[in-house]
Amino acid sequence: MTRLFFRMFFLSWVGLALIGVANSAMAQNPATQNDELEQMAQELREMLAVNEANDVLEQAAAQQQTQSSGEQIHIGDVLFIALPGEEELNQDFPVDNRGVIVLPEVGEIPVAGMQLNHARIAIEQALASVYRDVTRLDVAIREKRLLVTVLGYVNNPGQVELPVDATGRANVQMALSLAGGVRKGAQLDKMQLKRQSADGEQVIEFNFKAYLDSGNDDIIPALSSMDTLFIPASPLIGNVQADFDAATLLSGGDAAEDQNAIKVFGEVQNPGLFSFKQHSTVIDVIMRAGGVTRYAGVEQIRIINNNVPTLFNLKAYLDNGDGNKLIKLEKGATVFVPIAAKEVKVGARMVYVMGEVPKPGAFENQEGATFLDILANAGGPTRFAETRQIRLLRANGDVVPFDLQQYTEQGSSVGLPEIIAGDAIFVPEKTATDENSWLKVPPSRAIYIMGAVRRPGRYEWSDEMSVFDLLAHAGGPEERADIAATQIVMRHEDGRVESKVFDLASFNENGGHIEDLPVLKAGYTVMVPELPQDPTDNKSKWLRQAPERSIYLFGEVNAAGRYAFDESMGFLDILSAADGPSTNADIHNIRIMHRDGNKPRVSRLNLAMYFETGDETLLPDVKPGDSIYIPEKDRNWLDEEKETTVRVLGSVAKPGRYRFNDNMTILDLLAQAGGPTEAAYVERIVVVNASCCDEQSASFDLVEFVKDPDFATLPVIREGDTVYVPNVTRSNWRVFMQGVTDVLSILSVYALGAAAL
Repeated sequence: MTRLFFRMFFLSWVGLALIGVANSAMAQNPATQNDELEQMAQELREMLAVNEANDVLEQAAAQQQTQSSGEQIHIGDVLFIALPGEEELNQDFPVDNRGVIVLPEVGEIPVAGMQLNHARIAIEQALASVYRDVTRLDVAIREKRLLVTVLGYVNNPGQVELPVDATGRANVQMALSLAGGVRKGAQLDKMQLKRQSADGEQVIEFNFKAYLDSGNDDIIPALSSMDTLFIPASPLIGNVQADFDAATLLSGGDAAEDQNAIKVFGEVQNPGLFSFKQHSTVIDVIMRAGGVTRYAGVEQIRIINNNVPTLFNLKAYLDNGDGNKLIKLEKGATVFVPIAAKEVKVGARMVYVMGEVPKPGAFENQEGATFLDILANAGGPTRFAETRQIRLLRANGDVVPFDLQQYTEQGSSVGLPEIIAGDAIFVPEKTATDENSWLKVPPSRAIYIMGAVRRPGRYEWSDEMSVFDLLAHAGGPEERADIAATQIVMRHEDGRVESKVFDLASFNENGGHIEDLPVLKAGYTVMVPELPQDPTDNKSKWLRQAPERSIYLFGEVNAAGRYAFDESMGFLDILSAADGPSTNADIHNIRIMHRDGNKPRVSRLNLAMYFETGDETLLPDVKPGDSIYIPEKDRNWLDEEKETTVRVLGSVAKPGRYRFNDNMTILDLLAQAGGPTEAAYVERIVVVNASCCDEQSASFDLVEFVKDPDFATLPVIREGDTVYVPNVTRSNWRVFMQGVTDVLSILSVYALGAAAL
C-alpha cells in the first residue's frame, strides 16, 4: 500500500508539473512545442498503464490466498504457525487425536473440522491475549496426515501416522508397514476396518490377499483419521501361542476351514489340508503339496471324491497325456499317495551289472543285446574302473575275463563275450599305485596345466571332469595366482588353435551354473598366470599385462600410472591403489572416460559430495580400459567451462567467475566475492538465470531479507547463471530526484526566457 500511495503521489505531481509547463509553453510559442508536449503525454499514459497492471496483479494474489484459506483441517494434520520475531511459534504443531493443537503461553486450541481461515481467526484471538502484535500471524497446513490404529496380528500394534497422497488418500498397506508388518500366520483374506460414525461403529471386511494378487485399489477401503484396522490370526496357528516360521505354517497346507478343504497325505512333500479351488484336478493338488517323493507309488494313487473311492495312475497319464483321465476334485476330497512296494527284480531274462559303473543293477535282457549294450545301459565304466580286468560271472559258476581296453584298441579281432540270461558283469576298481610315467598316457587322453599352480604337469583326462577337478588334481592355485585371467588353449581336430580367458575368481565369489564353466577336452592346455608383486611393478612389466585388464590414472594422484583391474573392483579400489589424490587435487571435478561402449563417453564425479553424504550411487561404474583424470585445484580460469561457473558483476569487492554447487546460496556467492561495496544498490540485486529452460532474470532485495530472514525467498542460482549488483545511482529515488532536477531545470530555462522577453 505504501508503494502504491507513493506511486500515485509521484505520478500526480509529475502530471501537474507537466501540465503547468505545457500551458506556459503554449502561451509562449504553441507551434514549436507541440511535438514535445505530445511525447510527454504519451510517457504519462504509459506510467499510468503500468500502475493499473500492478493493481490487477495484487488483487489476483489476494484472491488466490483467500481461496487457499478455505481448506479444512482434520485430525492428524500438521499446522505451521508463523509470527515474525517469536521463535517458539515459528514451527510445526500437529493436530492430536482430540482435534486440538497445543501452543506455548496459550495452551490447547480445538481446530479439527474448521476451515483454515476460521482456524487462523481462532488462533489469532487466543494469541492476542499474550502477544501485543498478531497482525502478521500466518497459519498454513504443512502436511496432511491420518491417525489410524492398527490392531491384531501385527508386529507393532498401536496408533500410526499416515501421510496422504495428492488425492488425500492413504493406503492400507502403508498402515501395515508402519505397524511393523503382519506376523507370520495372519489371515489376509478377512481383514476388518472399524470406523465410528453417527450411526455407531461400522465394520468393513475386505480381502487384502486379493489386492496383493491384482493390485486393484478398489478392493481395499480408503482410510480416514481415527479408523481402526484389525488383522485376524489364521486358524492354522492353533490356540496355543508359539513361534512358527513360514515353512512350519505351510507344511500343513493353506486351508482355513476343514469342512471344504482337500486332504492330501502319503508320499508327498508337504501333506496337509489345502483350500478348495474350482476346476482343480488331482495333479494341481499334488503340486500344491510339493509333488510326490521318490518312494511314491504313482500307479496306485487313491482318491475319495464325493464319497466315491477311485484309483488314479499318474504314470499312465504322463505316458499318454489323455486329459479325460484327469479327475476333477470336489469339496472335501481326499488324496492318498501310497509308498511304492520294494521288490527284487528276478527272472529268467535278467542280467546283472556290478562294480565301477554309474548305475549298477538288474537289467532285462532282450534278444540281440550284446555285452556293450548292457554295459552302456549301466552308464559305462567310471574313471576309477579297471577296464582290463572285467569279469563275466556265468550262472553255472564259470568266470570269463574280458579286457575292454584291448577291445577298444584292436576292435573285432578280440571279440565280445556272449551274454546269457542270469549272467553278471563285474567291473573292478583300480588298485592304488604310485604315479605312472607320463608316457603311459597317450596325448589323446592327456590335458596340460601350467603356471601358478602347485603341481603343474600333464594329467590323464576324462570328459566327466571339470576345471575344478583339474585344479584340485594339480594341488590348487598358488597364493600369487591370478585365477581371474585363467587362459585355456583349445586344440581342434582340424589343426586350429583357439584361446579364451575364463574369470574363475568371479565364478567362485558370485557363483553360477555349472554349465557356465568352460568345457575342457583332452589335448587342451590350461594356463594360470601370476599376479605382479605390487601395483608399481606394472610400470616396469606393463607389457605382461593385457590392456583389456588395465585401467589408467592421470592428473593429481600420488602414483599415476597403469594398474591391473577386474570387474570385482570399484572406483575407490583403483584410487587407493594409486595412493589417493594429492593435496592439490580438485576432487569436485573428477572426470572418467568410459571406453566399454560403441563410442567413448565422459562422466563427472564430485568425490567430496560422496565423502559428505556416503551415497554409493554417486560413485561411477568403472571397467577395465577406462581412464580417470583428477584435475588440479588452482588451474587457469580459461580451463573452467562457463556452464560450470557463476559470474558475479557490479558493485562487489571482487567481481569475477566463481565455482558454485547446489549446497550454496546467493549469500555464499556474495561472501565469496568479498561482499557488496558501499555504493552497491543491494535493494535491487539482479540474478540472470541461463542454466536451464528459457533465459530469465529476477531481482532480490538484500536489505528486506536482512530485516525478515526467510531463506525460501532467496533466488535459485545454478551453474552458468550471472549475479549483477547495480550501483546506487540506479535506485528509484535517484531516478526520481534526477527527474525532479530535470523538471526544475526546464522550468528555470523557461522562466529566464520569459523574463528576457
